[in-house]
Amino acid sequence: MRLCIGIAGTLILASIGLATTASAAVAPEAPAFVGLAHQTTLALDGAASSWILTSTALVLLMTLPGLALFYGGMVRRKNVIATITQSLGVAAVVTLAWFIAGYSLSFGVGQPMAGYSGETVNAYIGSLEALFLNGVTPTTAHSLTPGLPEYLWIAYQLTFAIITPALIAGAFAERIKYSGLLLFTGLWTLLVYAPICHWVWGGGFLGAAGVLDFAGGAVVHVNAGVAGLVCAVFLGARKGYGQTPIVAHNPVLTMIGACLLLVGWIGFNAGSAWTPDSIASVALLNTLLAAMAGSLTWKIVEVMEKRKPSLIGALSGLIAGLVAITPAAGLVDPKGAAIIGLASGPVCYAASVWIKKLLRYDDSLDAFGIHGAGGILGALLTGVFASAAVNSVGEGATLVKQAWGLGVTIGWSALATFVILIVCKFTTGLRVSAEQESEGLDGHLHGEVLEPA
Repeated sequence: MRLCIGIAGTLILASIGLATTASAAVAPEAPAFVGLAHQTTLALDGAASSWILTSTALVLLMTLPGLALFYGGMVRRKNVIATITQSLGVAAVVTLAWFIAGYSLSFGVGQPMAGYSGETVNAYIGSLEALFLNGVTPTTAHSLTPGLPEYLWIAYQLTFAIITPALIAGAFAERIKYSGLLLFTGLWTLLVYAPICHWVWGGGFLGAAGVLDFAGGAVVHVNAGVAGLVCAVFLGARKGYGQTPIVAHNPVLTMIGACLLLVGWIGFNAGSAWTPDSIASVALLNTLLAAMAGSLTWKIVEVMEKRKPSLIGALSGLIAGLVAITPAAGLVDPKGAAIIGLASGPVCYAASVWIKKLLRYDDSLDAFGIHGAGGILGALLTGVFASAAVNSVGEGATLVKQAWGLGVTIGWSALATFVILIVCKFTTGLRVSAEQESEGLDGHLHGEVLEPA
């Protein structure tokens, strides 16, 4: 009996094993991922996606309404509506440009072209594979961030693309035609922002060479600041600049805008960790440290020169600290962040007040003085203070690499911006008439004016 039971059991187990083997043999293999060169299958990370959803909203808040109010409070009353409208116009144009080709050029993988290999092309520019976001689906992710839905990654990077040309508008405030601004923004997004973004973040040659830019020191701030300086010189000074006082009409609006920028910058810097981890945490703390340090040292320099700390000065120092820490936020420890912030106040004050006065260019709202100078300072100091103990990416950081990246960024931004300005000058035109400038852009360009005070 026992022998019969044993034989029966053996036969049953054998039959189960054969069935399992047969089942495994006929089970279809998972299909290989088929997508665009930059894509991979989405492996959803809920925590990371939630953080980037939040960060996207925060970075958008930086432009609308943060930067709009920050700039709007610093211009004269007759140009407030025009200045705020510029931020909205920039956001609209960049969003469509990003959808059409900006994302694909920035984060696509370059394809073989004109006899050059795909690898060679990719060092300089992405592809046109994802024009109009073709090939992007709810199940795809960018290979850089396989845990994030690609649609979310596109939206997050879009907010960076929006604020960059919006910053430039501060350099030529109170004297540019709205149509000229819109054309300039579309061309600049595709011909300047997209290539530099790709070089640093999208797999291009600067990132491959070890140039570090955690959240946009070169890609956003230096790029915008240099372009702003070229625009300010190209358009010329505002009527009466240097001869009659040009006073901010409402520093309270600037205060509100600066505070919105500060809050939004959390998504800008801590969000650039792409997940809510220890790197995001140190980036957040570093952002707050540098901002407050920059505000303090700007006020100290201002008091030494003018005997009074102005509200707009304190807010300018706050933004200077934020700009300077941006390339280093997730790469340095808090001591390094504090030093960067403390240095940003005097450096940006000098660029915004002394150097501008010495060279006699009209950078209306200090786009270069704060974003250009602060971004250059922060990018260089990233090479000094980057720590592998904070972020392994900081291993091998050097001042020389950072300077090389800045040189390339400054050169391309300046040259391409100049060419785009020439195109705009002979198509839409750039500068408003002397009469429009004297009477104010609000009524002439937009048919709306603030009630008299």
